[in-house]
Amino acid sequence: MNGDLTAEHRPLILDEMAVADAQILVQLRKSPQVRILDLRDVLRAELAKVRRPPVDLGGPETDRWVYYPWRRTLVGLPGEKTYRAIRLDRNQNKLTRAEQLRCAGQTIGVVGQSVGHAVAYALALEGTCAGLRLADFDDIELSNLNRVPAGIFDIGVNKAVVTARRIAELDPYLPVEVYPAGVDEDTVDEFMRGLSIVVEECDSLDIKFAVREGARRHRIPLLMDTSDRGLLDVERYDLEPDRPPFHGLLGATVGADLRGLSTKDKAPHVMRILDPKELSARMAASLVEIDETVTTWPQLGGDVQLGAAIVASAVRRIGLGQKLSSGRTRFDLERGLDELAEPEPGCEKVADEYPALEGVAPQSNGTAFDMVLECAQRAPSGGNTQPWSLRAEGSDLRIELARTRSSALDIGYRGSAVSIGAALYNARTAAAAHGILGDFEFIEDDATALTAVLHLGDGTDPTLASDYPDALTRETNRRLGTAAPLAEHILPALRAAAADADGMVRAVTAPDQLAAVAALLSESDRIRYLTPRLHQELFGELRWPGADPRTGIDIRSMELAADEQAKIRIGVRSDVMDRLREWSAGNALGEYTRDRVRSSSALLAVTFPRRSGSASVSLADYARGGAAVQRVWIEAQRLGLAVQPVSPLFLYSRHPDELRGISPDFADTLTSLQGRFLDLLGVPGHEIMALVLRLSYAAAATVRSRRLPVPGAGNRS
Repeated sequence: MNGDLTAEHRPLILDEMAVADAQILVQLRKSPQVRILDLRDVLRAELAKVRRPPVDLGGPETDRWVYYPWRRTLVGLPGEKTYRAIRLDRNQNKLTRAEQLRCAGQTIGVVGQSVGHAVAYALALEGTCAGLRLADFDDIELSNLNRVPAGIFDIGVNKAVVTARRIAELDPYLPVEVYPAGVDEDTVDEFMRGLSIVVEECDSLDIKFAVREGARRHRIPLLMDTSDRGLLDVERYDLEPDRPPFHGLLGATVGADLRGLSTKDKAPHVMRILDPKELSARMAASLVEIDETVTTWPQLGGDVQLGAAIVASAVRRIGLGQKLSSGRTRFDLERGLDELAEPEPGCEKVADEYPALEGVAPQSNGTAFDMVLECAQRAPSGGNTQPWSLRAEGSDLRIELARTRSSALDIGYRGSAVSIGAALYNARTAAAAHGILGDFEFIEDDATALTAVLHLGDGTDPTLASDYPDALTRETNRRLGTAAPLAEHILPALRAAAADADGMVRAVTAPDQLAAVAALLSESDRIRYLTPRLHQELFGELRWPGADPRTGIDIRSMELAADEQAKIRIGVRSDVMDRLREWSAGNALGEYTRDRVRSSSALLAVTFPRRSGSASVSLADYARGGAAVQRVWIEAQRLGLAVQPVSPLFLYSRHPDELRGISPDFADTLTSLQGRFLDLLGVPGHEIMALVLRLSYAAAATVRSRRLPVPGAGNRS
């Protein structure tokens, strides 16, 4: 048993399995004056709604009966851990469970139970203390009920008792000590002993001083809210034990100088503490009228509640070890209301924000060489960075790797090399269609890392030429698919297309396999959001209204549903990602990719073989893989499929150390994801992934990606 049957402020907590408690319960249940309210089933049903509840809550054996003497009511409740898990669930993740536990280790004293009532109740509401110690010598009067959330049945009851009762009805398991005689110089040390923080909200200047002297001796931080313009004072005696009371504003004044002063005699000291020029005009004018037309200094209930919120926030900071230095600050609601302004629009539909752009059909009035340049420029690239430089040199087209357009995911420029291979393939289709096809070669050197050279001649190739129109209309389609199975002839056709460019295709098509791959790619996306550099690059690729859409990804091409548009506006915030990383959370960050892969008909990796006898894989090898990618993409689109490239973070990693270079905190996870991904797709060790493509049956894409102007087009005969 905890408590007694006649306690003024403390409920009696009874364990039905304990003999003595069971006897008391029999008496209470027999009494016609005792109301019985069993909430256990109701609250356990509520527990079932809690996401990931703590595992150590215990079962029905932890249930308790709580008797409130002042209510003459007996209440059945789950045990303390279960009760708190339910009651504090909505704190997450303003406070995480770990933070909640850390704050809940604090014992907090509150001196003065007018403003202090609101403060103590706010701390109990938030669950940021292990216990409360309340002091006030005064009783509730009707004139207190403008700011103290009590009622007429509390008039004549000690203020500290009223606060304790209200808290007990919120959380009967929270220990609350009451000092109904208040504190003074003789009892302040007893009151301070064992406290983590003291909140001072009393009226007497000498007691204010005594509380500060006690806080200094016991090295306890002190907080005080003054209900005018949201004034908060913080005095960190735990960090600065020699700090003078009231920030030194009272100079050499000591507590004895303040004892027994009349309201008029207190005024000079109060003004030194509060600074008259910082008071609100209404407060300052009211002070002039004290003992004339006003009984004492005024306080409004709303200001008191604001003060409680401010103090509760400061308590959280101290409990979590966050920065909170000594000093004074204001949270001025009136000033805030004076500064009301119309909110900036920010959540319209993307299609409404973005005016329609003109089409991107290829030009038809240029030379054959211009057509080759333009087709090369239409090749795909990660984030539409177009990581190449197109340059004419005599009768040659040189496609040089542009290192400045690389990114963290482009490990060793391998992704750029794939894009250059695709650009070369496009150029060859155009050259074949216009009868100027020649040989090609790759050059690897320190100057450009990789250059693809197409020697123009007078040849042609029917297969290449047949791909030319489709190379110009190839696009990315990120719409959700229907999840319809692929027609039987499609995968063989895609494998044949890859083989034409010395590549291979590894695919998954079964719904359970697609779901498994979707989970892996979703986790990869989550890590991309939570890694600061990758997050910055991810949103650096997106082109919002008003931005030049000729590079990067036009936000409309993301095909975002209304809820996804709202999510991406949160996803862009690095401070939010910092929090999610800190909490090891953010599973929803990968939903965009997960949902699209699940709606697909197939997910495939376009691969190329490691050269026989070679331990390394060159950029030229990746470029050859890029040709296979483009060949497969064109064929898939020709067969009526929507195609979207999917770029897991590990796509171009050849060693775990490379993953540490792009995401140090998640390198081990990415290594595991890579292994599982390769196993699911059945990619053997001698094959290298060039790109991963998602295939689906879907509606047409809203918009095609734009491209930078082709350099030198129209200047060559």
